[in-house]
Amino acid sequence: MTLYQRVKIRIAELRHRLRNTIDHMLDNSYDYFLCYYPGDSGYFIQRWIRRLINKINFDDHNIEKIKNLTPGSIIVYASKSKRVLDFLYYHIKLKSMNLPYPQIGFDFRFFMLLPVKRLLQIFVCHMDYFLHHFHFKDPYTTGYATKELLNGKAGFVCLIEEEDFYKRFIKSTPDPLYLLIELQKKIENAIMIIPEDIIYVTKPMRKDPTLTDILFGTHEKPGFIKRCFIILRQPEKIRIELAKPVNLKEFITRPEIEQLDSEFQTHRLRKHLVDILNRQRKSITGPVLKSRQEITEDILTRKSLREYLAQYASENNLPLSKIHKKAADYIKEIAANYNLQIINVANWILTWMFKNIFEDLVLDQEEINRMREKSTEAPLILVPCHKSHLDYLLLPYVMFRNNMPCPHIAAGKNLSFWPLGPLFRGGGAFFLRRTFIGAPLYAKIFAAYLEKLLYEGFNIKIFIEGGRSRTGKLLSPRPGGIAMLINAYSNGACDNLYFVPVFIGYDRVLEEDAYLKEIEGGKKNPETLKGLINARKFLKKKYGKVYMKFNEPISIKDYIREKGIDLAKASSQDYMKFVKNFGYKLINAINKNAVATPHGIVASAVLNCSRNSFTKKQLISRANTYMSLLIFMEAELSDTLRIDPDNALNSVIHDFITRDFIELADEDDKDMTENTVFIVKDNKRAVLDYYKNSVISFFIKYAYTALAILEMDRFQFPSSDLIIRYKFLEKLFLDEFFFDETVTCEEDISACIKGFLNEGILVPDISDSDLFQITSQGLKKLKWFAVFLLPFFESYRTTLQYFEKYEPDKHDEKERIKKIHAMGTKLYKGNLINLKESLSQVTYRNAVHYFIKNGVKGSQDHVQIEFYKNILDRLTRLIES
Repeated sequence: MTLYQRVKIRIAELRHRLRNTIDHMLDNSYDYFLCYYPGDSGYFIQRWIRRLINKINFDDHNIEKIKNLTPGSIIVYASKSKRVLDFLYYHIKLKSMNLPYPQIGFDFRFFMLLPVKRLLQIFVCHMDYFLHHFHFKDPYTTGYATKELLNGKAGFVCLIEEEDFYKRFIKSTPDPLYLLIELQKKIENAIMIIPEDIIYVTKPMRKDPTLTDILFGTHEKPGFIKRCFIILRQPEKIRIELAKPVNLKEFITRPEIEQLDSEFQTHRLRKHLVDILNRQRKSITGPVLKSRQEITEDILTRKSLREYLAQYASENNLPLSKIHKKAADYIKEIAANYNLQIINVANWILTWMFKNIFEDLVLDQEEINRMREKSTEAPLILVPCHKSHLDYLLLPYVMFRNNMPCPHIAAGKNLSFWPLGPLFRGGGAFFLRRTFIGAPLYAKIFAAYLEKLLYEGFNIKIFIEGGRSRTGKLLSPRPGGIAMLINAYSNGACDNLYFVPVFIGYDRVLEEDAYLKEIEGGKKNPETLKGLINARKFLKKKYGKVYMKFNEPISIKDYIREKGIDLAKASSQDYMKFVKNFGYKLINAINKNAVATPHGIVASAVLNCSRNSFTKKQLISRANTYMSLLIFMEAELSDTLRIDPDNALNSVIHDFITRDFIELADEDDKDMTENTVFIVKDNKRAVLDYYKNSVISFFIKYAYTALAILEMDRFQFPSSDLIIRYKFLEKLFLDEFFFDETVTCEEDISACIKGFLNEGILVPDISDSDLFQITSQGLKKLKWFAVFLLPFFESYRTTLQYFEKYEPDKHDEKERIKKIHAMGTKLYKGNLINLKESLSQVTYRNAVHYFIKNGVKGSQDHVQIEFYKNILDRLTRLIES
C-alpha cells in the first residue's frame, strides 16, 4: 500500500469519525435553527422571564378564542411589531394553560435565550451545511418551518419591521406570510392566524410626541426599558388582546383575493392583519387625541361648512365675520375638552363614591367583550335609558374600568354650570340645548361637530329619551339626536355605526324625592353649585345595587339594508319615519334587556292591592304570581331574586317600612305573620309607582290581554276574540309603552295566554284547542294584571274632562298640563278618582298627545269625548269590581 493510499484511508476514517461525532452531537437531526425556541433557557433567564410574565393577566375571553378553533388547524400568532418579550409571554403563558403556544418565531433569532449546547448544535449544523452547499441553511427554503407547522407546532410572525422588510424587498428573502399562503394552497386543514397585541399603555396616542416618547418609545411602540418598567410597576394596566382569528383558507378564496397571485395575496393579507390590529388597539386606547382647538379649526375650516356660513350670512343680510364669530362661539359652547388627567382623577373619585353609596355594580363581562369586539369595526353609539344623573358617570366609568376609551357624552346645557361643566367637558361631555327650533345655524354647527367626532372614531353616548324619566318607565324616543347621527353616517363620516342599547337600573334612585315633587306638579330645581354641595348627603346612605346590561350592537348599515331604503333619495317624511322606527327599535331593545328587581315587584304588589290596607298574605301572593310569570318568560332577574327570592322580597318589605312607604296597622306586630296588616302611606304612592313602573314593561302585554279577557264577560273564549280590544289598548297607550313592530298582536296574545296557562289562570278547552276557560282562581288573578293599567285610565279620564270643559287652543302646552293637574287634584280630594299616582304630569302630557291626534281638541268634540269616556269608565269598573 502506497503512502498516498494510507493517507487517503486515514482521511476517510477521520471523516467518518467526524461525521459520527457530528451525528451524535446533532442527535441525527440537521434541523437546528435560531428561529425555534424549545423553552429551555438557562435557569436564571427563565426565572426572570417568568417573574415578568406572571404579572400580566390573560383574560378568559382570549382563552375562548383559542379553544374555539377547529381541531387540526395550524395556528400562527401575528404581532404588529417584532418583540421577543411578546413571543416569550405567549410561549410561556399559553404553555402553562395547555393551549397551542408559539415555538417557531418567523424572522426571530433567539441567540441570547438558548443554552450553549443548542447554540453549538446550530453552529455545527450550519457550518456542515455551508461546507457542502457553500451557502447557509435557511428554515424557509429547506422546508423546516413548513414541516414543523404540519407537525403541530404553532408559529409567531411579525407584520411590520424595518429590517425584515429590507431583506424581503431588497434581498428577496422569503416572506413568512407568502410561505403560509403557499402552504395553505397545498393542504386541506385551515391555517388560523390569530392577530395579537400586548398593549402596554392604554392611553390614546398623542399627535405630537413628547421628549419621553422620543427617549423611551411611544404609547403604541414602547421601548424595551419602558416595557420592563411597566411590567414591574404597573402590570395591571397592561392589556392582552387576541383579535378574531383569520381563516387563511377562507381569506385566499375570497373573489377579490383569489384572482391575485401569491405575492399580491401576501400584501393584501399583511394589510388586512395590520388593519385588524390597528382597529383593536383603537377600541381600547381610543383615537389619536387632538386638542379642542384643533378639533374646532378642523370643523370651521371645512369647505362645506364655510359655504353654508357664507350662504347663511347672505340670506340673513349679516356680515360674514359676525357669522364666523357666532359659529366659533357655538363650538365653544358645545365642544368637549377631552382630558386624560381629569378622567384618571374622576376614576379614583368615582370608585370611592360608588363603593360608598352602592352595594355592587352588576355587569355581564361577556356583553362588554362583545361590545368591545364591535368597536373594532366602527364607532359605538351607546344608547342607555336615563333614570338618574348618575347615568352620565356610570357608563363611562364602566367602560374605562374595562379598558375602553370613555365615550363623548351628549349632555344637557343645564349641566354646564361651574365647576362641574369644565370637569364634565374634560371627561368627554359635550353640551346641547334642549331644543334647536329657531336656531338653524346652531343646529348646523352641532351636526358638524357630531360628524367630526365620528370621523375621528370616537364613541358617543346619547340619551334617546331626551331627559331623565321621572316615572320609572322608559319615555318615548326623541328622534333628533338619532337623526343627526344617521345623517352624519350618510354623509360619509364613517363606514358604519353600531348602536348599543344599554339598560341601567337601580334598586333605589338618588333623586326619588325630587321626582316625587316634579311628578306631582312641583317645579324642577335647576342644577347649581349649591345643589352640588347639598348632594353630599347622598354619600351617607346606601342605595342598593346598580344593574347594567348591554344589548347586542345594531349595525345601522345592516338595518338600512334590511329596510331597503335609500336615505339619500328618501323624502324628509320618509327619513323621519325611518328614524322614529329605529328609535322604537332601540327603546324596545332596552326594555327587553331590563332587569327585574325585588323593589319593583314588591312595589307592584303593594299598589295593585285593592285597598290602601292589605295583609302580608295578599302582598306575598301577588308578588309570587308576578315572580312566577317573570321566571316563565325567562326575564332577566336581579341576582338577589335568582339566589333567594323569598329573602329578597322580605328584605324589601322591611326597607319600605323603614323608609315610611308602608306602615304596620298594629305597631306591636313586629313578627309580621301572614295576617299582619299594612297600610300604604298616601304621600308615598308616587314613589312606589316609580319602582312599580321599573318592571311594568314585563307585565304590560299581560295587562292588555287580561283586560281583554275580562271585558268579554264570559268564562270560555277563543283567543281571536281578544284582538280588537288588545289593539285598542296598544294604540291608546302608544306613548306610554312601546310595541315591537316585528311581533304581531296575535303573537303577543298567544305568548300571554301561554303564561296564563302556566299560572293556572286559564285552562285549554278539551274539545277545541283554540278555546280557553278561566279557572276559579283565574278571574281574581286576571285583575292582578289588569290593575297595572288603572292609574293610566284615571289620568286619561281626567284629561278628557279638561277637553270637555275648554275650547281648543284655550291654553298653551304648559298651562294646559297645569290645568289638568289642578283638575285631577280636585277630583282626587273629592274621591272621584282613587289613585294619587294617577296625578302624573308625564301621563297627562301623553294623554293630551293621544287625544289631539285622534280628533279630541276641545269641548266641541263631545261625540269623541263621550266615546272615550264610556270605554275608560267601563274598563275601570271591570278592574275595580
